Amino acid sequence: MQKLSLSQSLQQKLSPQQIQFIKLLQIPTAELDTRIEEELEINPALEEGMEEEYDQKEEDSFADEFDDDYKDRNDDLDIDTYLQNEDYTGYKMQGDGNYGEEDRDMPLATSSSLLDALMQQFGYLQLTENQRVVGLQLIGSIEADGYIRRSMQAIVNDLAFSQNVFTDTEELEEVLQKIQTFDPPGIGARSLQECLLLQLQRKDASDPYIILAMRIIEDFFEEFSKKHFDKIQRRLNISDESLKRVIDIIIKLNPKPGSVEGESGSVQYLIPDFILTNSNGKLDLTLNSKNAPELRISRSFADMLDTYDKSSKQNKSLKETVSFVKQKLDAAKWFIDAIKQRQQTLLKTMNAIVRFQYDFFLSGDESKLRPMILKDIATLIDMDVSTVSRVANSKSVQTEFGIYPLKYFFSEGIATDSGEDVSSREVKNILKDLIDNEPKLNPLSDDKLEKILNDRGYNIARRTVAKYREQLNIPVARLRKQL
Repeated sequence: MQKLSLSQSLQQKLSPQQIQFIKLLQIPTAELDTRIEEELEINPALEEGMEEEYDQKEEDSFADEFDDDYKDRNDDLDIDTYLQNEDYTGYKMQGDGNYGEEDRDMPLATSSSLLDALMQQFGYLQLTENQRVVGLQLIGSIEADGYIRRSMQAIVNDLAFSQNVFTDTEELEEVLQKIQTFDPPGIGARSLQECLLLQLQRKDASDPYIILAMRIIEDFFEEFSKKHFDKIQRRLNISDESLKRVIDIIIKLNPKPGSVEGESGSVQYLIPDFILTNSNGKLDLTLNSKNAPELRISRSFADMLDTYDKSSKQNKSLKETVSFVKQKLDAAKWFIDAIKQRQQTLLKTMNAIVRFQYDFFLSGDESKLRPMILKDIATLIDMDVSTVSRVANSKSVQTEFGIYPLKYFFSEGIATDSGEDVSSREVKNILKDLIDNEPKLNPLSDDKLEKILNDRGYNIARRTVAKYREQLNIPVARLRKQL
């Protein structure tokens, strides 16, 4: 007997404006200027600078009359259509607060090596103990230019012989794929071809020239490297202009991704997204001024609506021109709103984090950090967990104690005998202190560390002790023994 079933699913489709807001929200301050410049180039309705004063009522009147006429046209423009074809991103606008020119260009210099940068990103991955050992071995195999030149099987053998860790190439590939998502793009590649593909995968997947570039690198890499462009053009049946644009994209990629982290003695610049100051016990939070740039809509574009309003409205060419103008003006206004929403969301999220971790931000004492997960902040500000995650994943805050990635403040809780939860970071600090002061001839095993922590009131299992020890990059007891 055939069984019938009825199922119902609910799907939510994001609007183009929501998609753009998500894109803007997740990029860090350091990349916002680049997005803004790109948008200023492709949208002539946008200009930099303070908003000029003019009769707003007059413009609104022209816009309203144009809208009325626009709705009556038989060839109405589908707003979704043109948004799908152009990637509008950042916009400059006047932000809240007074920022001087000195504050506007306030990058903070920090010196770090490629290994430091990779290890910092590696610490954010959620891995098993075995995967963590594998990952450290892979990072250690990355050469100065960013490539891994040892074969996967050779690294498997290294782990077995030197660390008594048994794995296979499949697990190595799985962990390597995670490392290849790190910055700089292209890191951990095993060949120039893979390096270029990794960088292209970070770009806009909806751009047809990016798609074409990926196909050329994937399927015609040998021809491209030998500059047999005519052969590629014939095989793909593409125009001279398309080929030129794709080549321009590819030659701008970095063949040595490790070098972007700087040679020895070079300086990198870290730009915090938030600035937190302590004024006599009162914490003041502001956005970095680069998050509040200036934007204005081109007055000449707005005047075109005036010209159309005074015309006979019968000229087809003029109607098409004004249709284009309306598209650009609408896009500009939408994304001004997206920038404003970005600023509001950033501040709302960071303010909640400051309230939650207030004692830490006052003192800088890591033991004052409370257990905090994404859901805690999402509940506090009545936002989706994914929104908080996008803010936390790529942003940092400058405090009087240093610059911290927002991820630093999120940690799981460990139950104590008193029934309270403490931050796992506090437990890690105690664990590190215990190991730093252990007898060098007889280091503390994970079992002994577990017992000591339990005696101190921390309900923690041995496997968790081992996990935290690995996260602190501390080897097992037998490897810590010193004669």
